[in-house]
Amino acid sequence: MTSSPTPPASSPSRPPAPPPGPGPVPTRTKPLRSLTARGRGEAHRVASPLELLFDLCFVVAIAQAGVQLVHAVAESHTGEGILNYAMVFFAIWWAWMNFSWFASAYDNDDVLYRIVTLVQIAGVLVLAAGVSRAFEDHEFVAVWLGYAIMRFALSSQWLRVAWSTEGPERAMALRYAGGVLLCQVGWLGLLILPEGGRGWLFLGMSLLELCVPIYAEKDHPTSWHPHHISERYGLFTIIVLGETIAAATVAVKSGIDESDALGELMPIAVGGLLIVFAAWWIYFVVPIHGYLRSSKQAFLWGYGHYFVFASAAAIGAGLEVAVEQAVGKAHLSTAAASAAVTLPTALYLLAVWALHARHFKVGLAQQLVLPVAALLVICCTVLGEWAVLAAGLVAALAVATGVTLTARTTARESREAQEARENPGRDSSAAV
Repeated sequence: MTSSPTPPASSPSRPPAPPPGPGPVPTRTKPLRSLTARGRGEAHRVASPLELLFDLCFVVAIAQAGVQLVHAVAESHTGEGILNYAMVFFAIWWAWMNFSWFASAYDNDDVLYRIVTLVQIAGVLVLAAGVSRAFEDHEFVAVWLGYAIMRFALSSQWLRVAWSTEGPERAMALRYAGGVLLCQVGWLGLLILPEGGRGWLFLGMSLLELCVPIYAEKDHPTSWHPHHISERYGLFTIIVLGETIAAATVAVKSGIDESDALGELMPIAVGGLLIVFAAWWIYFVVPIHGYLRSSKQAFLWGYGHYFVFASAAAIGAGLEVAVEQAVGKAHLSTAAASAAVTLPTALYLLAVWALHARHFKVGLAQQLVLPVAALLVICCTVLGEWAVLAAGLVAALAVATGVTLTARTTARESREAQEARENPGRDSSAAV
C-alpha cells in the first residue's frame, strides 16, 4: 500500500501552522513516487477527482459516436453505421477500462501519474475529433492517432510499474506494456487496408486486445479494489445514461421548435424517460462489489460491460432517430425507427441481467423478469408510433415486478427466521 505523503517541515522563518480542525488533514502530492501496488483491502476507497474528469472527457467521444450513429441510421445506412459505431466505441471503452483497472491497482497520485493521465484525456479528445471523418469518409487517421496517444501513455505507466517492482509483478507489467504496444502496431491496418478488410481487422485486433490482460496476469494478478472498481463502472454508467437523456432532450426540443410536433413527440419523450429511469434502477439495485472476488469473475464482468455501455449510449441515439422519424427528417420506416430504441434497450436489459441481476435473484420468477422484459420490449417494435412508450412501460413494469418479488421473498425469509428462533426444537427435528 502506498504510504501517505508527509507534509514538509515548518521553516524557521515562517510561523507555525495553526492546529488542524476536525476532519482529514490535506496533504501535498509528492512530485514523484514509486508506482507500486495499492492494497485490495483499503478502507474508504473511492473514485478520485481526476478519475471523474477522465470519465467526463471520455463521454465526449461517446457523444460524438452517438451523433454519427444517428445520422447513419437516419440516412438508411444502418449496417455501416453500426459497424463504425462498434469499432469507435470499442476504442473508447477499452482505453477507459484499461485505465480504470490500472488506476484501481496503482494510482499513487503523484505529479507524473497525473500528467500521464491528462495525456490520455487529450488522446480521447483527439479521437473524438476524428469520429465524424471515420463515419462519413472512412478515414481513421485521427481515431488511430487519439487511440495511440492513450495507449502509449498507458504503456509508460506500466513501464513505471516494472521499474518500481520486481519478480512476477515486474514480469506482469512488462507483458502489459509490450502487449499494448504490439496491439497498437496492429491497428495500423485501419490506415492501410482497404475498406472491405477493416471489419475483419477489427474483429481480430479486438480479440487480441482482450487477450492482453489475461496473458499479462497469468502469473501475478493486479491488486484492483472491488468496491473502487464497482463504483467506477457505476459512475460511468450514470454518465452514459445522463448523456442519453441530454441527447434525447435536445432532439425533442429541436423537433418541437422546428415542427411544432409536441403530440407526436410526447410518447417518445415519456417512453424514453421511463427507459432511462428503469435502466438506472436495474443497474444499481444490487451491490455488485460483493460478487467481484476473483480475477476470473472480474474479467468476465469487466469485459461484458462493453454491451452495457454501448447499448446505454445507443438508446440515446435511438431516441434521436425516433424523434427525427416522427417529424419527417429521417428516411426510414416507423418500425425501423422504433427498433433503434427497442433493440438496444433489450440488449441493455439482457446484459445487466447476465452481469448483475442473475447472481442475486432467488427463484425462477425473479430470474425471468429481465429476460422476459427484454423479449417484450422487442415485441413493442411493431406498435408503430407507440413503440417507445410501450417499451418504457414494459421497462417500468419490470422494475415494479422485481421490487414486488424481492419484497415477498424478503418477507418470507424473515417469517421463516422468526419461526426458527421461536421454535428451535421443531427446526432441529425437521432437519433430522
